[in-house]
Amino acid sequence: MAIDVLLEVGEKRTFASAADWPGWARAAKGEDQALDALLGSAARYAAVLGGSVRGFRAPSTVRGLRVIERLAGDATTDFGAPGISAAADERAITTRDLGRLEAILRACWAALDGAAAAAAGVALRTGPRGGGRDLQKILAHVREAEGAYCRKLGGTPSTGAVDGTERAAFLDALAARARGEVPDVGPRGGSRWPARYGARRAAWHVLDHAWEIEDRRR
Repeated sequence: MAIDVLLEVGEKRTFASAADWPGWARAAKGEDQALDALLGSAARYAAVLGGSVRGFRAPSTVRGLRVIERLAGDATTDFGAPGISAAADERAITTRDLGRLEAILRACWAALDGAAAAAAGVALRTGPRGGGRDLQKILAHVREAEGAYCRKLGGTPSTGAVDGTERAAFLDALAARARGEVPDVGPRGGSRWPARYGARRAAWHVLDHAWEIEDRRR
C-alpha cells in the first residue's frame, strides 16, 4: 500500500512528510527531490522504529509515496522546519492512535539518546566554515524546543533539570490535546497545534538532530 505524504512547498525548500509516520520527513530544493530524499531515508527510519512500532513498510520506489496534500510553505519551511499543519492533522485520534504516536515519539527519543551516547567525548565534525553546535548544545536545543512545542499544544513545559521531564510534559500535553481537553485557541487568542501535527513536528525535530549527530561523527 502507498504511504500518504504531505508536501510543504516553500520558495527555497520543500518538505515531504509521511502523514501517519511522525519523524519520517525530509527536505530538498523541490518536490521530486524531497520525495527522493524521503524514500532514501526509509531504511534509516525503519531502524529507528525497530520492533517497537509495527506496520512500517518502506516502498521500493517513489511511486509508493502518495501525495495527499500540498501545503504552501512559509519562512519556517525555508528556514528548515516543517511549519504548516495539514487537513490530515485534524483527524480525530483514538486511544489506539495516541498510543501509537507516543510509541513512535519514544522510538525517536531513544534514537537521539543512542546517538548522543555514542558521540560522548567525541568532537563532532563541523561544517566547511566551522559551523555546527557541539553535542551538549544540540541536546539543550532539543529540550528547549520540546518546551516550546508543549506550550503550542496547550501544555505546561517542565522547568526541572531532570532528564526526561520535558518529554513527559510533552506527552501529557499531546494526550490532553488528542482527547479534546484543550481548546483550539488559547486564553490570549493564539491558535494551538493539532495533536497529530505536534507529534510529527516533535518527532521530526528529535530525529533530525539524532541523525545530525550520527552524520557528524563520521
